[in-house]
Amino acid sequence: MSVSTTKTRILLADDHALVRRGLRLILDAEPDLRVVAEAADGAEAVEAVRRTEVDLVILDIAMPRLTGLQAAREISRRAPGVRILMLSMHDNEQYFFEALRAGASGYVLKSVADRDLLEACRAAMRGEPFLYPGAITALIRDYLHRARQGEKLPESILTPREEEIIKLIAEGNSAKEIAEALVISVKTVDRHRANILAKLGMRDRIDLTRYAIRAGLVEP
Repeated sequence: MSVSTTKTRILLADDHALVRRGLRLILDAEPDLRVVAEAADGAEAVEAVRRTEVDLVILDIAMPRLTGLQAAREISRRAPGVRILMLSMHDNEQYFFEALRAGASGYVLKSVADRDLLEACRAAMRGEPFLYPGAITALIRDYLHRARQGEKLPESILTPREEEIIKLIAEGNSAKEIAEALVISVKTVDRHRANILAKLGMRDRIDLTRYAIRAGLVEP
């Protein structure tokens, strides 16, 4: 019996046609991924999201007209349900933090895109962050630097709403059940979950459950 696979519809934006062609070959070879649109700059990418039904946008950081970061901010504002991955040649902490602030759920280095891009796409669609090892180090270093500078760090890096959601996840509730309990949409639950995972540098429900137990949000 054949099983139908819903393909993730991808917009690929990079100002180098050869790079787009190479990445498209990698993505289209997968049974669950399909590039449905391309863009050569950030402005084209924003327009393409308006015209085309897409689930995931992959944006090069350095593009003409609008940069990938500017495009990510605009896409996040106009189409909050669309997931975003940033693609960069640079292992650069500033770009990485700006990408998170712009609404991206992952940051992939071009030098290892053939290895990391597929995993990053699938993680983004599961509502999980994709962070390369250097990015995780940057997050920890930034936190420790702020602590050493005497900055007032929040007692919890999670908002009260995020703590509510992590508690419900740890108790085994589905996204639909959480949405019903909190009277919000499933998409909003997914976005909160992605933010929680990104903030905590975690990957899945098991990690979140362990965190919830350690933080005293649920009984072990």
